[in-house]
Amino acid sequence: MARKFTPTPLKLRKPVPPDIEIAQEATLKPILQVAEEIGLLPEELELYGPYKAKVKLEVLERLKDRPNGKYVDVTAITPTPLGEGKTTTTVGLSQALGAHLGKTVFTCIRQPSQGPTFGIKGGAAGGGYSQIVPMEDFNLHLTGDIHAITAANNLLAAAIDTRMYHEWRQTDEQLFNRLCPPAKDGSRKFSPTMLRRLKKLGIDKTDPNDLTPEEISRFVRLDIDPDSITWRRVIDTNDRMLRTIEIGLGPDEKGFTRRTGFDITVASELMAILALTTSLEDMRERIGRIVIGTNKKGEAITAEDLGCAGAMTVLMKDAIKPTLMQTLEGTPAFVHAGPFANIAHGNSSILADMIALKLVGPDGFVITESGFGADIGMEKFFNIKCRYSGLIPQVVVMVATVRALKMHGGGPKVVAGKPLDPAYTEENLDLLRAGLPNLIHHIKVARKFGVNVVVAVNAFATDTEAELELVRKAALDAGAVDAAVCTHWAEGGKGAVKLAEAVVKAAEMPSNFRFLYDLDLPIKEKIEIICREVYGADGVDYLPEAEKKIELYTQLGFDKLPLCMAKTHLSLSHDPSLKGEPKGFRVPIRDIRASVGAGFLYPLVGSMRTMPGLPTRPVFYDVDIDFETGRVVGLF
Repeated sequence: MARKFTPTPLKLRKPVPPDIEIAQEATLKPILQVAEEIGLLPEELELYGPYKAKVKLEVLERLKDRPNGKYVDVTAITPTPLGEGKTTTTVGLSQALGAHLGKTVFTCIRQPSQGPTFGIKGGAAGGGYSQIVPMEDFNLHLTGDIHAITAANNLLAAAIDTRMYHEWRQTDEQLFNRLCPPAKDGSRKFSPTMLRRLKKLGIDKTDPNDLTPEEISRFVRLDIDPDSITWRRVIDTNDRMLRTIEIGLGPDEKGFTRRTGFDITVASELMAILALTTSLEDMRERIGRIVIGTNKKGEAITAEDLGCAGAMTVLMKDAIKPTLMQTLEGTPAFVHAGPFANIAHGNSSILADMIALKLVGPDGFVITESGFGADIGMEKFFNIKCRYSGLIPQVVVMVATVRALKMHGGGPKVVAGKPLDPAYTEENLDLLRAGLPNLIHHIKVARKFGVNVVVAVNAFATDTEAELELVRKAALDAGAVDAAVCTHWAEGGKGAVKLAEAVVKAAEMPSNFRFLYDLDLPIKEKIEIICREVYGADGVDYLPEAEKKIELYTQLGFDKLPLCMAKTHLSLSHDPSLKGEPKGFRVPIRDIRASVGAGFLYPLVGSMRTMPGLPTRPVFYDVDIDFETGRVVGLF
């Protein structure tokens, strides 16, 4: 029996202090109380100190017959480089539903990378009086999931180069004797992953001694084409000097060198797999299907072929469990997975959402968040995440700000770390009106999926009543169920009560969710549907490399996968300088890559940076420790 939910009162201060001060002044419930209030059993938890815990997947079996709650996705218009408060709105809405309207609610959000936390963006726990706490834990190591992905990713990277090195130096017989060494009695055995490779090769034998010389050669020699390798090493730090490196320069490698590089850990396909998996068994299969490149015949080479898919799964066996935390007002939150929102799908995990929907029950709400604007994170939430989860969303919350809409109306460039131009802090209805087509476009995109839309106008102190009302009216005219002005950053859940009431109303209205495209369509047709229907493009142009990959992936049978478009988040188009609602443009597809384990192809629309760099003055300059209290200072 779940314990009655008790809200945590906020200690509101004006002016609003820095995020870390608010988080450290907060009263936190013991995580055991948070768990009990939402209906989790003590044996379903793995505690990581007093304020966070992993939740075991067995809870899904216990609650399998309970109907799901209402499923709400928080997205946004095309943002400025500063972001428009999407996570803050997600948390504020949850606090309003749970602490002010008495609804059972769960927040599901991504774990942030340490790269942006120490770079220029800062943390991602929300902000002001709408945060996930403990904020320091949230933004740093948390429960070690990102480190587990780093370890598993780099194990595979090491396996690739090691295998090529040994194949380069050894005969088939030597390779076989090392892969399946004979015991004293002459017997040999295959490991479980080797049996999976044999099955793929069509060799129906379980005793290594029964293999013919031709079968031995096929089994032991992967013959990886070095130029085809797409798997790179990862680290969870913004380190621009690792973008391109040369490996194998040591004396023992005897000249076996190649060029490769590092990505940031959250860009690893393993992070996308963690976010899209539905069970430990499913994760093991997905990791085995990871394609790292091809052999010299053009056939796909997988993590299973390299023999390390099982070990990679073991490294991630605890990372698959969502981490339970809480908001400032004591409502429960899952923090799980953190895939990039451009080259990956940019959403928190399916497993966190599945567990949360069961825990809140049919009258409750799960508020999840998708990365960047509706043209990126929301489109991928619907077309990729919902396909693999089978979960049906009822409502989209579209976050908009006067600041972003003024930028889309032709306002001066917005640069992170630089003061805003007065155009953004003084009333300018004409500039705002000129930017409204961006909001209207995003609302129409969400409605194409058959989901009800509520607009959250995230108000800043410099916004005027006339500006806020202009945005609200435009949203209603564009087909939003409602549009609410929100002040949750300064007031917590109290400042998002109108938004929460609108979400409750929208969730009760009929909806008719549908995917934008059928998976059986050819790759080009799926690309063109997204570019036309979501971005508003006139057409698509394919560069030679993209044409080559379309042919290869169709031949390899990857053409039935959904698409994860890798494009800028700063414009509806492929060109970040095109603001508002661009017209008359064509989308260039530079290349296409395959995340077969995660289960999608990602066309590259322009160049995507998978390893950010640090600015001259990173925010790590401000981060330190107070020796008297033991507290972290300087995080934001």
